[in-house]
Amino acid sequence: MTPSNTILIIEDDEAVAVSIKDALQRENYMVIWKDNGTDGIACVREHSVHLVILDVRLPDGSGFDFCRRMRQLGLHQPIIMLTVRNDEVDKVLGLEMGADDYMTKPFSLRELLSRVKAQFRRAYGEFSVADSNLLYVADIVIDRGRGKVSRGDEEVNLTPVEFRLLVYLAQNPEQALTRAQIMDAVWGYELTPESERAINTHVRRLREKIEVDAGNPKIIQTVLGIGYRLSP
Repeated sequence: MTPSNTILIIEDDEAVAVSIKDALQRENYMVIWKDNGTDGIACVREHSVHLVILDVRLPDGSGFDFCRRMRQLGLHQPIIMLTVRNDEVDKVLGLEMGADDYMTKPFSLRELLSRVKAQFRRAYGEFSVADSNLLYVADIVIDRGRGKVSRGDEEVNLTPVEFRLLVYLAQNPEQALTRAQIMDAVWGYELTPESERAINTHVRRLREKIEVDAGNPKIIQTVLGIGYRLSP
């Protein structure tokens, strides 16, 4: 086992949880299972968890609320949300709450494993490349190798989605990037009218963390009718 392959399943349906757990363990992941959101959040805070598979319907609340709570607590592990509804609104809501991916039941275990591996690459591997590990935006330093962003001696606390969004913008400075380009690069989805809202929400949250005046942004600028542009 590697030290960075622990997955937490938060799912109240034992049959579903066991099938996911068995599939993950066959791929040499270390797996923890909790059947409610409260215990799940406690587990993430107390143990070294690297990815969370979170069901939307839990006995003690909504998975959306638990997802938002984890982000508010500064827990930045990738989150894959599960739901029985194939609803674009649910998908967008999950992304807005800070989820990294979204799957609808019933789903293929093979597809789930593929999504899990993709999230591990994005969170822990994709940015750990030798060339151009450091990106500079104004007085902000983006360390892709360590997955950290800092301003001076202070670390800027970003979620994985916010980090990927900032990296993508920083890799394409002064370019007017469409929302479709951003959705594909950061989430791996095609843009829909509903998912534009998720992009706008994450840009707003990112601005609140890196702009001196989020109401008058100088770094991430809106390009009317197109999308966003990063001005370093």
